[in-house]
Amino acid sequence: MLAAVLGACSSLPVPQFPGVYKISIAQGNIITQEMIDQLEPGMTRRQVIFVMGSPLVRDPYTQNRWDYVFNFQPGGGVRGQERVTLFFENEQLVSMSGDFEPGPESAWYESTDRDSTTDTSS
Repeated sequence: MLAAVLGACSSLPVPQFPGVYKISIAQGNIITQEMIDQLEPGMTRRQVIFVMGSPLVRDPYTQNRWDYVFNFQPGGGVRGQERVTLFFENEQLVSMSGDFEPGPESAWYESTDRDSTTDTSS
């Protein structure tokens, strides 16, 4: 019995038993490409919350930055993380960065495409 108690407190890895179910763990804000494509430059904070939900992290020192983080670990698998950071100026969305790129149908894609064509015609 003493060996069982000491074995439970050991830092050695626990053997994996076949057939044991492990649950998947999801934490944070679910982020999809469709959500990113709905974001547009100039959106208000309320409109962004409608599309993305409340941000997971609101820095009290940098009120103009919102971080959305999603962690997912399939049962017994490797943990993955997705991240998007939104930046505001004058209460309007001005830029984004992170693991997602705006798709060809999004307003961000069109505005960057227009800006590059405007620069070449000047």
